[in-house]
This record gives sequence, C-alpha cells and structure tokens, in this order.
Amino acid sequence: MRRWGPLTAVSLGTFMLLLDVTIVVVALPDMARALDASLTDLQWVIDGYALALAALLLGVGAAADVLGRRRLNVAGTALFAVASLGCGLASDAELLVAARALQGVGAAAMFATTLPLLGAAYQGRDRSAALGVWGAVSGASAALGPIVGGVLTEGPGWRWIFFVNLPVSVVSIWLTLRVVPESKGAAGRRVDWAGTAAFAAFAGAGTYGVLRGGADGWTSRVTASAFALSALALLCFVLVERRAAHPLLDLRLLRKPAFTGVLIGAVGYNAAAFGVIPYLSLWLQTVLGMSPVRGSLVLLPLAATSFVVALVSGRLLHGVAPRLTIGVGLLLIGAGGLCMAVLDAGSSWTALAPGLTLAGIGTGLVAPGLAGAALAAVPPANAGMAGGAVNTFRQLGYAVGVALFGTVLTSRMADSLGHDAAHAVAGGGAPALRGTLSEQAIRAAFADGLNGASLAAGVAGLVAGVLVLVMVRTPGRRPEVASDAKPSGVPGGALRDGSPEPAALRQP
Repeated sequence: MRRWGPLTAVSLGTFMLLLDVTIVVVALPDMARALDASLTDLQWVIDGYALALAALLLGVGAAADVLGRRRLNVAGTALFAVASLGCGLASDAELLVAARALQGVGAAAMFATTLPLLGAAYQGRDRSAALGVWGAVSGASAALGPIVGGVLTEGPGWRWIFFVNLPVSVVSIWLTLRVVPESKGAAGRRVDWAGTAAFAAFAGAGTYGVLRGGADGWTSRVTASAFALSALALLCFVLVERRAAHPLLDLRLLRKPAFTGVLIGAVGYNAAAFGVIPYLSLWLQTVLGMSPVRGSLVLLPLAATSFVVALVSGRLLHGVAPRLTIGVGLLLIGAGGLCMAVLDAGSSWTALAPGLTLAGIGTGLVAPGLAGAALAAVPPANAGMAGGAVNTFRQLGYAVGVALFGTVLTSRMADSLGHDAAHAVAGGGAPALRGTLSEQAIRAAFADGLNGASLAAGVAGLVAGVLVLVMVRTPGRRPEVASDAKPSGVPGGALRDGSPEPAALRQP
C-alpha cells in the first residue's frame, strides 16, 4: 500500500473526474423527460462541466503550487462530491447545470494536481510505471463512460450517475490523506487570478453566444452581447498576461507556429471527435427507440478503437514525427465525421459504425502525441505551461464543439420542422410531438440535422489536421519527468525524464 498507494489514490480521482465528462451523454434523454429540460439545458449540462474544467485548470494548478497540491486535490475532491450530490438531487434543469459547473471547479483542482503529485511520489522506473498505469486508467474512462452511464440510467436511474461519485470520493480522499505526500512548487510563485478570471469570462461568454445564436438568432441582442463580452474578456486576458510576473500562458509562445498548431489541433481534436456524440445519443434513444445500454454500445467503436490504437501506436510509431501522427489522426477523425453524414429517414444505428470506427483510429493516433508535441515546441522551462495549455484547449474544444454542432443540428432541422419543433425534437421531445408530426418527418429532420452536424465536425477535423501538418514542424522529442516535479501544477508539467507521455485526455 505504501508503495502504490499514491498511484491508486490519484488514479481513482482521475478516473472519476474524466468519467464524468462523458457519462452524462447516454442519460440526456432521461434527464430531459424528468426535468422538462430544453436542448439548451442539455447542452449546458455538458458544457457547464467542461467549461469550468477548462477555464480553471491553469489557474488552479498555479494555486496548488503555492497552497499545496495534496491539500488542493483533497479540497477539489470534496467539492466534486458535494456537487455530485447536488446534481443527483436537482429538481430542475437550472439546478443541475449549476451543480455540474461546480463539479467542474472541483475536477479542475483534482486534475491540475494529479501528475505533479505522482511526480513527487515516485522516482526512476517506479515513476515511469506509475505514469503508464495512470495513462491506461485515463484511457479506460473514455471506453467505460457511456457504458457506465447507460447501465446506471437503465437500472437505478440517471441520478445514480452522480450518486456513485460519493463513495468513490470518500475512498479517494481517505487514501490521498493517508498515503500521498504533500508537495509545492518553487517558492515565490504568485497566482494569476486576474488572468484566470479573464480566461473564464472569455470561454464562458463565447460558448454562451454560440448557444444563444442557435436559439435566438445570430443577430439577437443577447447573442451579440455575449460575443462582445467574450471579445472584451479576451482583450483583458492578453493585457493581464503581458504584465503578469507569473502568467498562466506566456503569450510569446504563440509566436511559435509549432506550439500554436498544437493548440489548434487540441481544439479541433476534441470538437471533431466528440462534439456530435451527445446528439447521436439523443437520436439513438428518442428517434430509434433504443435503451440507454444499447445506445451506449453503439458508441463503443469510437472509444474502444481509440484505446487499442493508442496502445499499439505507442510501440509501432515510436520516433515518428508528432506532426504526422497528430495531423493524419485529425484527418481520419474528419473523414469519420464525413462518413457519418449519410443518414436518412430509414437509417439505423449501423450507418454510424464505419464513421465511429474511423474516428476512433484517428483519436488513438492523436491523443498520445498532443502533449509531447507541445512540450517539443517550447523551451524546457515552459513545459508545464505547455502541457496545461493543451489540456485546457482540449476541454474548451469539446465545450465549443457541443455548442456549435448543436446549433448546426437545430438550424437544419428548423428548415423542415420549424424553430420550436426542431428544438423540442433535438432535446428529446420527439415522443410528445408524434401526435402533431409524422414519424417520417421527425426521422428525416433529425437525420438531416445530424448530417449537418457531422459534416461540420468532419470539416473541423480536416482543417485542424491540415494546419497541424503545415505548422508543427518541430522535431519530436520525448517529454521528460522532473525529479522535483517542477512547479507547473498542471497535467504535463511533471513530464521530463524520458517516460512515455501518459495520454492524459484520451477523451473529452
């Protein structure tokens, strides 16, 4: 226990927080019926968590360097547990969204401290073994998320996808306090709270603008105000980071085409690979009438294929330039999206299998190399910052992808059903409309909307892939793990000793 206790404690918390990124996807139709939730509400159930995680990851990681990584990890796990209880007890959609955002805050504190804690607890070969196990656990959460969500939703009910976090959190906190040593970053480091707040406002307002653009129109006052606020927050972030003694993101790194290309790849990867998945789940259950478990199994080719390919490619493609594995992987993800844009009123779930499998192969190529490519593109002193930025942009890409592709979906459906009916059907309200709309009309409209969303995701993947191939010219080098766990406070910052990159986020 003393030797592998820290790995068990950290991996348990990581598995739980990453599982919650995708576990809600299969439960969306049941949530909509139980809480009378709209499509926008369902989008925020996903994006509230992902945005909080993305917006706070860098800032909370820096705070952990000052306050203590174990202390903040335990506090984040406790907050995650309380928020999970709130999610399970939510009586309406607004409370559920608020609790999900609070979950994201706790998850940011947990995720930002995982690799630094492992870096402080292990040395040499033990550290390499620990990172390998941690990476496998992280990847497994992608494959199990929809399945666990489907089993719990079809069994005790969708609220148990949140209640199950409570005993896991208790065990994780107990283990962490008992076996994980405390560690901090370099003395004198200060937390860039102003930059954290500005980045959170930029991400949140921008995503809100995309969601409202689909619901109210792109020229509405609410939409325009949200985008204006997002632009102002971005300007404030740039000004703050240029003057901060310890910035969250050194803006000079963006002058490096290779680093900027990796960030573009991170956004495009999570958006293109996972942004359409919630709407596929709604189609499978509300239109095709599948159960939550059957619906989750339809999505398994994406996660399972990516997991297998990631394991195999790590051995077979060792030494291949990251720009090739990431760029080609993104092109395959884009091609997978295009392959899924072939639905019609008579399509069944089998029409999705080729595209999901192709996207899974691409995901398995992209995920393991993103962080390593980011580290190779920047000076060693900025390794932690680069790794944290990649994970931040991954989650941001997922949140924006869900918002953007949902807007495309409903816009295409509105052409044949009308605005209100399109939002109702896309949000899981198809059964209630079957008295006023024909089954054929609902199936045809939803298929057309999914085709538009999949086409947009495919184009996003192809564009990101081409940009990575053009911009990421830095020769790959293996990331390393510092013996003293350098003060990055974020995933990626502990990678400095030749250990394999642990695929921190093989899913959204």
